[in-house]
Amino acid sequence: MTYTPKSEFLRIIIERGFLADCTDLQALDDALCAGVVPAYIGYDATAKSLHVGHLLNIMLLRWLQKTGHKPLTLMGGGTTKVGDPSFRSEERPLLTPEAINANIDSMKQVFARYLSYGEGASDALMLNNAEWLDGLNYLDFLRDIGRHFSVNRMLSFESVKSRLDREQSLSFLEFNYMILQAYDFLELNRRYGCLLQMGGSDQWGNIVNGIDLTRRVADAQVFGLTTPLLTTSDGRKMGKSQGGAIWLNGDLLSPYAFWQFWRNTTDADVGRFLKLYTELPVAECDRLGALRGSEINAAKIILANEVTALCHGAEAAAAAEATAREVFEKGGLGDDLPTLVLGADEARAGISVVQLFVRSGLAKSGKDAKRLIAEGGARLNDEPVTDAGRVVDMSDLSQPVKLTAGRKRHALVTLG
Repeated sequence: MTYTPKSEFLRIIIERGFLADCTDLQALDDALCAGVVPAYIGYDATAKSLHVGHLLNIMLLRWLQKTGHKPLTLMGGGTTKVGDPSFRSEERPLLTPEAINANIDSMKQVFARYLSYGEGASDALMLNNAEWLDGLNYLDFLRDIGRHFSVNRMLSFESVKSRLDREQSLSFLEFNYMILQAYDFLELNRRYGCLLQMGGSDQWGNIVNGIDLTRRVADAQVFGLTTPLLTTSDGRKMGKSQGGAIWLNGDLLSPYAFWQFWRNTTDADVGRFLKLYTELPVAECDRLGALRGSEINAAKIILANEVTALCHGAEAAAAAEATAREVFEKGGLGDDLPTLVLGADEARAGISVVQLFVRSGLAKSGKDAKRLIAEGGARLNDEPVTDAGRVVDMSDLSQPVKLTAGRKRHALVTLG
């Protein structure tokens, strides 16, 4: 990066590792220095919660606001009805309008923890593209907007090309997605003076389309900025764990499990993740990331505490650390562990230990649980489980039962 930006926002995000590409870095820098820049990131409502894979761009919006600019969080109430085909091998399942709205209501909880919403110049706005997409007239849209898109160019985008190169079907419905996303940028520019769209680097083609459309229709200069698609140092996609997605909503993933995900960060990723997912000074992030041996564990706890405090609050972070200390240092039972609650009838009948590991999320299947037991990786109340046929019943559940898979993954089983 040879260009040294003048704006605080660009200086911070470049130093902390957020920037992958920008359509015109110097012109964007000038705009950021000239006044408040409204900028947006879009979120399709395909699930009830955002996950850790979204957190990088949420932090980007947070830094945008902290440096005096205006974040627009655009919920895809309209575009979710189509589904983004970018780098997917098959079409997304179509959701009902009711399911989409329920997902949006659930997802909104997260943004309020990171951004300040209101009517001020740099206050964030929560928007929904269904407001302008649901009422579109198809023929008018084709004539006024569709004529600005070259199919040849759309086919050249990597997100589409990779699907076609593998001879995987791309429906006409999905092919329209990039036109709708481009139209979002045009509408946001018209309605809110939006000058910047941000997103992951897999959105580059969609963002460039929106910039081109806005220039053609509104004769406005707007910009695009992308963040890198992160993988961990061991090659895994950021945000995935053995138990599945790391959700940001506490009702889908407990704050303790969220904290534990960050506590288990690979040594080589600690410094980088501190810069991206916390607000600690860069020099401190570098210092902590350079620690070695047992000292790096202290840095991981700082990482887990800082990220969890932002997402779930300082009290939840402190409780998670206390629970972890009790479980790992004292061998006790922490209150915030993921918990499987059994009904009295089920407990009286008895349930196999294999099913307990599956239902608590510590094993993906019965076969996986049996393999865990056979390899000596399953423990019940810190005692090795050697018999896959063992049944846990009411007498075992007079107190909460702690399940352990491997060395670091725990869950509780209690009576409801």
